[in-house]
Amino acid sequence: MSPVIEVHARARLITDGPLTRPVPVDLRYDAADDPRTVHITLPGGTDWAFGRDLLERGLRTPIERGAVRVWPCGRTQVIVELHSTDGVEVFQFEIRTLIRFLARTRAQAPATAPPDGTPEARPPSRTTRPKQDAQPERGAQPARG
Repeated sequence: MSPVIEVHARARLITDGPLTRPVPVDLRYDAADDPRTVHITLPGGTDWAFGRDLLERGLRTPIERGAVRVWPCGRTQVIVELHSTDGVEVFQFEIRTLIRFLARTRAQAPATAPPDGTPEARPPSRTTRPKQDAQPERGAQPARG
């Protein structure tokens, strides 16, 4: 049984206003669940699951699959744009955070996993779960898109 990789990270929530704000996110990978899928859990417990290859390719070139878009922003940032019926949420990550996370997922991926060029197991999906131990941020407001 492979251990679950969970990284607590910070991203910047990009808004329509002049200011962005840092928000905590969780990056998660469980090879036993699906070796081709990564999860990003946002504040409030919203969980996005999509192909690991989408995130890897988005570090180098713009890519879109379903409701998820990923593209590099300069040499040190990457943008993850998530579309849902509630609107659009745009997050800016330090590229090195995602590179380290993806390197750890590759080390845990089973040897029988298909190469990254194959289609992902399931399309991008969004679920909302109450997050355990979650405490609301001071002054936090829901993103509007």
